[in-house]
Amino acid sequence: MGGIGHARWFSRIRSPRPCRLSHGGELRRSRRGRGARPLSHRNPLHLVFKVHYKKLRTGSLRTPRNFNLVQETVEQYARRFRVRIEQISIQYDHIHLLVRTRRRSRYIHFFRVVAGQIAQRMEEYGYLRDVTDTPGLPKLWKHRPFTRIVLGWRGYWTIRNYIQLNEKEAMGEIPYRKTRLRGLSLGEWARLWL
Repeated sequence: MGGIGHARWFSRIRSPRPCRLSHGGELRRSRRGRGARPLSHRNPLHLVFKVHYKKLRTGSLRTPRNFNLVQETVEQYARRFRVRIEQISIQYDHIHLLVRTRRRSRYIHFFRVVAGQIAQRMEEYGYLRDVTDTPGLPKLWKHRPFTRIVLGWRGYWTIRNYIQLNEKEAMGEIPYRKTRLRGLSLGEWARLWL
């Protein structure tokens, strides 16, 4: 993009009024995480579901039966609510998604139904330990879904690389490091997208 079109596109991303981009997860414990969930029909959304891994019989979402159940459920309801999944990574205790849709209401329905259906199907198939939705008793999900609006090309490629790095770490192809993307060698960058 060059010229005037680029300037218009850039001005949409960097608005003079700062907007809150993240919601859910552990942010709900702080004051800034208690407002309405910011969603965008123009920009992709990074979505994270985090589970209590001790509630799973196998202790992980990466076991073949849990992995397949989660993947099938996410794909089924993405089609139903017309949410485009650009990237997915199912980890031991959380699920990363990079999603996009044209209507805000579809995001809300997708979050609720996917979280509920994964929990119900796992309970139905006996993949969970004693988990109920009775108030006061432990549930499958550790927090409400974490979402972050991804702005700009740099942010988009950073989150895509981050989700891909999580997948490669879970598969054991790249070792985990605290520095995450900053600590990758040239060889690991080459393996990231192979």
